[in-house]
Amino acid sequence: MTDLCEGGMDDLWSITTLLLQVWFSVMIGLIMIPAMFGLSLGVTSVYIQILVKILEWATLRIQRGHRDRPTLPVPAPLPNGLIQREGGSMEQEMGELRRYRTQSISRGEFALSDSFYFYRKGLESIVDDQVTQRFSSEELVSWNLLTRTNHNFHYISLRLTIIWGLGVIIRYCVLFPLRITLAIIGISWLVIGTTLVGFLPNRRVKNWLSELVHLMCYRICARGLSATIQYHNKNNKPQKGGICVANHTSPIDIVILANDGCYAMVGQSHSGLMGVIQRSMVRSCPHVWFERSEMRDRHAVTSRLRAHVAAKRNLPILIFPEGTCINNTSVMMFKKGSFEIGGTIYPVAIKYDPRFGDAFWNSAKYNMVSYLLRMMTSWAIVVNVWYLPPMTRQEGEDATKFANRVKSAIAHQGGLLDMAWDGSLKRADLR
Repeated sequence: MTDLCEGGMDDLWSITTLLLQVWFSVMIGLIMIPAMFGLSLGVTSVYIQILVKILEWATLRIQRGHRDRPTLPVPAPLPNGLIQREGGSMEQEMGELRRYRTQSISRGEFALSDSFYFYRKGLESIVDDQVTQRFSSEELVSWNLLTRTNHNFHYISLRLTIIWGLGVIIRYCVLFPLRITLAIIGISWLVIGTTLVGFLPNRRVKNWLSELVHLMCYRICARGLSATIQYHNKNNKPQKGGICVANHTSPIDIVILANDGCYAMVGQSHSGLMGVIQRSMVRSCPHVWFERSEMRDRHAVTSRLRAHVAAKRNLPILIFPEGTCINNTSVMMFKKGSFEIGGTIYPVAIKYDPRFGDAFWNSAKYNMVSYLLRMMTSWAIVVNVWYLPPMTRQEGEDATKFANRVKSAIAHQGGLLDMAWDGSLKRADLR
C-alpha cells in the first residue's frame, strides 16, 4: 500500500514538473524572446480578431434578446461613484414618494411630495457635471462579457451564458497566471538589469545597455497585459533633450510609451517596492525623482528639469501635464509648469479601446493592486498612440497659452474632448 502511494506521488510530481516545463517553455519561446527583440508571432493579433468576432456576436445576441423579450430591462449606465440612480420611470419614482401618504391621490393630481422628485433630479444634474463624468469609466455601447462592466446583466440565452463562463475561466485560470508571471519576470529583470548596468562607467556602452534593458523589460511587461499597440507617425518620436507630454489615463501609459522608446521618468520618490525599482532605474539612467518636500518647491522642480533638458544627450522627459488620470474620453487642463522649462515639446495622444478592458484608473475607488488585478483579468489592452509634430513656444506666447495649444492638438488627434477644467481639483482634499 505504501509503495502504491509513493508511486502515485511520483507520477503526480512527474506530471506537475512536465506541465511546468511546458508552461515556461511556451512562455519563454513564444512570448518573452520575441518581446525582448520587439518581434511578434501574430498570436495576439489572432486573439484580438477572435475577440472582436465573439463580442460582435454577443452584441447581436443581446439586441435580439431585447427585441424578442420587450419586458427585459434595458441596462442602465454604470454609476460614477457619486450618484446611485434608480433607473425607473418618472411615474414609478413619484409613486414611491407617494407611497407614504395616508390619503390616496388619484392619477393626474399634484402632491407636494412630487416636488422632491424634481429637486433630486436638479441636484443630480449639478453634481453629475461634465467634469465629474470624466472620473467614471467610459460607457460602452454594448456589454463586452466582463462582469464588472454591466451590473444589470440579465439571462438572455444559454449560449451567451456559456460563452461568458468560458471567458471567466480563460481570463482567470489561463491569462491571469501567464500575465502575472510575465509581470514579475519583467519587473525583476528591470531591477537586476539596471542595477548591474549602474556599476559601469558613464560611457556610450552604459547608455546603450541601459536603453536596451529598459526596452526589453517594458516590452515583457506589455506582453503581460496582452497589449496590442499601434504606433502612428513614428517620424515624430520624441528625441533626446526634448520633453514628451501626453494625455493621462492610467499608470500603464508609461509601459505603453516605453515599449517603443526610452524616456526619463519624472515623479516623487517612494518607499517599498516602488522605491527599490526607482533606485535601481536611476543607477543606469538619469531619471528625475523628487522628495516629497521638493515637490512643493516649484522653482526647484523647474530647475532640475531645465538642467536635464539642457544636456542634449539625456533621454526625453516623459510628463503627464494633467496631473491625474482621466477616463480617456477627454483631455483636461495641462499644468503650465512643464511648458516653462523651455526646449522642444513632443506631444503624444493615447487612446484606449474600451471594448477589451477599461484602462482608466479611478484612484478614488481602487488602489494600485486592485487596479492592476483588474487589468490582468481583462480581455486585453488595445491602444493607439499618435506621435504629433514637435512644437515650440511662439514669440509672445506665455506658458499657459502654449499648454492649451499643445492640449488642443492632442485632443484633436486622439478624438478626445478638449476641456479647460483642472482635473486635479476632483482629486484634491479641500478640507
